Amino acid sequence: MSIFKNWLTGGMNVDNGAEENLMLPEDQATSREQDLALLDDQDGTREQKLEKEATREVKDAAAVSLKKHHVIQKGRCPVCGEHLRQHGSASICEACGWHTFDTPRQGPVRIHLANGATLEGEKCYTILNAYLLVIRNDVVTERVNLEGVDYIEYQWDEDEIEQRHKSRLEKLRISCDWCGQTAYPEKEAFHLVHVAFGLSQERFCFCSDECYQAFRDMYPARVHRDCYNRDCSTCDLCVKRYEDRNNGMATLAKDLIVIGKNHE
Repeated sequence: MSIFKNWLTGGMNVDNGAEENLMLPEDQATSREQDLALLDDQDGTREQKLEKEATREVKDAAAVSLKKHHVIQKGRCPVCGEHLRQHGSASICEACGWHTFDTPRQGPVRIHLANGATLEGEKCYTILNAYLLVIRNDVVTERVNLEGVDYIEYQWDEDEIEQRHKSRLEKLRISCDWCGQTAYPEKEAFHLVHVAFGLSQERFCFCSDECYQAFRDMYPARVHRDCYNRDCSTCDLCVKRYEDRNNGMATLAKDLIVIGKNHE
């Protein structure tokens, strides 16, 4: 039985031909009509040329964005290149401070001001590190100077957290490193272990207690490095590649995650 790990397949759907055309806010739509009038483009030739240039710029920006996403998926910071602390809905670089995170789809956001007052909205955005824009009912209701903000609280609903966790697990296809069958992280018999057969730490997943024990019998631990029973967080006998096993699937091995084939 090979000890090399099977690949985990994510369920990402990608539509390479999709174009996103957004409805402009009223002020921008009015400005667009004024610009068209100034161009005096009777046959629309100049507008078509500008639209092609805009499409090219959008594609160039998409390439840059996609490259950044690949860097993040490989566990690296897109700004400084250091390792990211990755969680189910957040990626944080302790080296330079870059970060990205999800906000609740259902729960509101609560802004606590320095004077003790609070503001609530569906979303909020930090603009140029100077202002905070609060969105409620799909419109901007407040623009707050950041100097007057104490902290921002995101109201996560427990049901939404559970739904996101289930959705994340459903997108993964995890194969047992012993029998090759699908392993389900939510099942009690699932095992995720870190073992160093060489100089560096490796990660293995098992679908049942029997498969885990069979693997241990085939590949027993070294006398001086009992990875099966030792806590990785207190051990320095190998080169660490992953977080402590107690973090579970939240720190799933980034070198085992690939884009799913179901979008092809």
